[in-house]
Parts: sequence; structure tokens; C-alpha cells
Amino acid sequence: MSQLSSNRVVRRGRVFPERRLSPEEKAKRRAENESFYRNCRVVFDRIKPELIKNHYDWFIVIEPKSGDYFIDPDETVAREKAHENHPNSQRLIMRINKTGTCGRI
Repeated sequence: MSQLSSNRVVRRGRVFPERRLSPEEKAKRRAENESFYRNCRVVFDRIKPELIKNHYDWFIVIEPKSGDYFIDPDETVAREKAHENHPNSQRLIMRINKTGTCGRI
């Protein structure tokens, strides 16, 4: 029985190594995400006490720059309402409950 030769080159590493982020860019993005979350959380904490009474476990989509929020018991409908009014902005979806989390942890 003859042996088959393998001329296959083993490639290890990233698929696109030229697209790596620098540590500075990673830190900048992390800071932007934290700032975005903090701004959304301020809006959520301000309106949570009044909404939690009548809309417990509904979804809320927050647009932090304007302070607008959209609520609905259906996640898809809440997202669509937010997209209609703010199509090009970043938004955060939360749940109207004690912690604001969606799902189980």
C-alpha cells in the first residue's frame, strides 16, 4: 500500500490578521459602550418606578440621545416603534422589571 503525501499547509490564527484592533481602539470602543449603557440606564432608572406598576415585564427600547423610549409587551413591536422614530441611532432594549434584564441569567 502506498502512502499518500500531504502537501497541505496548516494555517493557524485569525482569518483576517490585518483587521485586528489596536489596544487603544479596543479601549475607546469599550468606553463608548459603557457611556452608551450609562446614558440608557439613567433614562431607565428615571422612568422605571412609574412603568413597573402597570407594565411589568414589558419590553422597553431606549434611545439615549433624545431620551425617548418605546414600550410594548412584544419585543418586535417595541423595536419597530423605536426604529420608525429613530432609524439611524443606536438603541438599547431592556425589560421593565427590577433589574432591567431580559431572560434568565
